[in-house]
Amino acid sequence: MALQHDPEKLQSVAGGDEKIPYDYDKAYPQHLEGSDPASPGRSDHGNYDPILDRYTEAEIKKVVRKVDIRLIPLCGLMYCVSLLDRTNLSNAAIAGMTKELNLRTKNPDRYSVITLVFFITYVIAQPPTTILTRFFGPRMWLATITLLWGVTMIGFGFVKDWTALVGLRLLLGILESGFFPGVVYLLSTWYRRYEVGKRYSIFYLIGSLASAFGGILAFGLMQMDVAFLGYIFLISFPDNTKSRSIRFISEEERQLIIARVNQDRGDADLEKFTVMRWLGGAADWKIWAYGLCFGCATTVSYALAYFLPIILNQGLGYDTGTAQCLIAPPYAFAALVMIATGWFGDKYHQRGICVAFNAMLCIIGLAVMGWAYGDTRARYFGAFFATAGANANVPSVLTYQANNIRGQWKRAFCSATLVGGGALGGIVGSTVFRSQDSPTYVPGLSVAMGSQVLILIIVGILTMTFKSNNKKADRGEKVLEDSPSFRYTA
Repeated sequence: MALQHDPEKLQSVAGGDEKIPYDYDKAYPQHLEGSDPASPGRSDHGNYDPILDRYTEAEIKKVVRKVDIRLIPLCGLMYCVSLLDRTNLSNAAIAGMTKELNLRTKNPDRYSVITLVFFITYVIAQPPTTILTRFFGPRMWLATITLLWGVTMIGFGFVKDWTALVGLRLLLGILESGFFPGVVYLLSTWYRRYEVGKRYSIFYLIGSLASAFGGILAFGLMQMDVAFLGYIFLISFPDNTKSRSIRFISEEERQLIIARVNQDRGDADLEKFTVMRWLGGAADWKIWAYGLCFGCATTVSYALAYFLPIILNQGLGYDTGTAQCLIAPPYAFAALVMIATGWFGDKYHQRGICVAFNAMLCIIGLAVMGWAYGDTRARYFGAFFATAGANANVPSVLTYQANNIRGQWKRAFCSATLVGGGALGGIVGSTVFRSQDSPTYVPGLSVAMGSQVLILIIVGILTMTFKSNNKKADRGEKVLEDSPSFRYTA
């Protein structure tokens, strides 16, 4: 059912002076169902706002680009300094930390204990973090915890005993628990459902690639610098009219952002907070399926972050310097896969197939790493597929859940449970590669492969559920996510 166009609302054709009307049907075909042909810009949620008719497609893209420039790079940079800990811990291990802190024990495996304890406090402190992001505001909350964990990381450079390192990592888990779910929630409030895939990918990509640089003391100082950048430049939620941080766009442009999100899913306006409204999301089993899926993805991504240098060094026989250098190429390949799947998902409105593709890619890579006996180059090649599949699935699963939920507080709850599930995956990933399994690490690789098979099962169940529910909603038998016209993205 086509939307009517305002005859005054025109856009230029590239390369000439001819004008054509801005076509919402073509730009956003997923919003046509149930729309009123008498109302230009009316969405499938009935959230019509005349401001949508005052902008051409090129002008809308310009406004969104302003948000992109202000939000994505800084969030990615702040996440980068969080990931630095996970990358550099493994580098420090093969560079002498295990010997200096006497970590070469099997009962317990002290290195595994050090990696594990971070996730204990990370999971426990996770649930209220999205509420605190709303209460204090992203600028104050996210920048402050970044500053505090930067100070904590400086302390890592002065550790003389492994038990002190355990204590610092417990504290670090508390401080870092508030960042990732807060950013995921913040990004989801600024964009439409079929715009977040690429943006989650770029955000995570910046963090993943940049995390390869810096020593422990250096990146502790770096995090403090990035925290101050957050205080200055990080922006708040688009519905927060009192925040000075969103004055980089005009009031009309802010209203345009709100109108676009409301047209897309009808939940841009913040509901009053109640504990029951926030906890209400827990009754939806799909929320826990997303969290389990994310945990399975992070099982491998964390395992590779903590153990890939060790596997290259002790399992494949590369010297310390070479092993550290060989980490970068697999992550560069992962960046290409990440961007490609994000672009594909946004363009063709597909989510589950992207998650399944990445999981299968990871399974192939892990199998080659574990069972290509006697061929070091082949096993290293397997690390490319394993790293790409696991890391590309982080933004893919984030987008999967973001596209299939409605409501500000349900979104906040889901962001916390999703990242909490990812932390549980980190617990598994930090313990499965044991030193006594060197050089093949078959038990750890088997667990990692099993986690990816579980992703395929979850995606299969969700896909069948989504398609069944969408058909029922089309027949008028069911209302999805409290919206008569909402449809799940399989």
